[in-house]
Amino acid sequence: MKKILVVGANGQLGNCLRRIAFDYEWDFTFLFVGSSELDITDRDAVLDFFEEEKPDFCINAAAYTAVDLAEKEPERAFAVNADGPGNLAEASNETGTALIHISTDYVFDGETQISYSEDNFTNPPGVYGASKLKGEELALEGNPKTIVIRTSWLYSEYSRNFVKTMLNLFDQKEEIGVVGDQFGQPTNANDLADTIIKIIASDRKTYGVFHYSNYPETTWYDFAAKIAEYSGSGIRINSLSTAEYPTPAKRPVRSTMCLDKIEEHYNIDPRHWENSLQDCVENLMDTK
Repeated sequence: MKKILVVGANGQLGNCLRRIAFDYEWDFTFLFVGSSELDITDRDAVLDFFEEEKPDFCINAAAYTAVDLAEKEPERAFAVNADGPGNLAEASNETGTALIHISTDYVFDGETQISYSEDNFTNPPGVYGASKLKGEELALEGNPKTIVIRTSWLYSEYSRNFVKTMLNLFDQKEEIGVVGDQFGQPTNANDLADTIIKIIASDRKTYGVFHYSNYPETTWYDFAAKIAEYSGSGIRINSLSTAEYPTPAKRPVRSTMCLDKIEEHYNIDPRHWENSLQDCVENLMDTK
């Protein structure tokens, strides 16, 4: 039975993988570890861990995701998002482990009107994106059996994310402002988890960089408006420009990604973001 190691098991994606692990218990053995159990920035610890466990697959869901704070903590961001994947790649290569590394649309600057393909020029606008891009490079260089999956606007029932933040604000305020001139693709982490397991279960592996998200593109404002609709909130949401809502880190204006490659190579059929969002909001409302 194949062993799947999930690193960063306590975050959004890690918890979504935990949720579906039982559906695959006859096919895979799952090993979930958080940062307290495996510090991916500690090269020796990572090498020793892989030598002992010898997993067949490693899903790296660990990341430094504080986009704005990364501007003040670049060393920490690069340690987790770049050095960490480099260590995992080195260790997994030595044990013959296939590495699945999760990256981000923030590797692009968003200064385009077309959807980015995997081969398009990267130009991250901030420290977070730069650290994630370096992690991609180190992962691919360190282990030829690496699949990098760039995703975007990740949310779920777990941890801190845009959907849960909006629902909390809806309970506290009568009116809010949300940026309406930044475009991207919301992604339900449960859908991403399903996709990763489908890739692992596939008979033929194609390694390299892939894009995965729900589709099509939308804005943060329209995303928030749908959250309000599905939750039954009557809050007033105002559309703001990026200039009206300045942040320490610059965000891509339009980081829409083309999904053709993952559909072609792994027969993945991404869901419409509104359908995936409705599922998540209903689950969150049920637990209130």
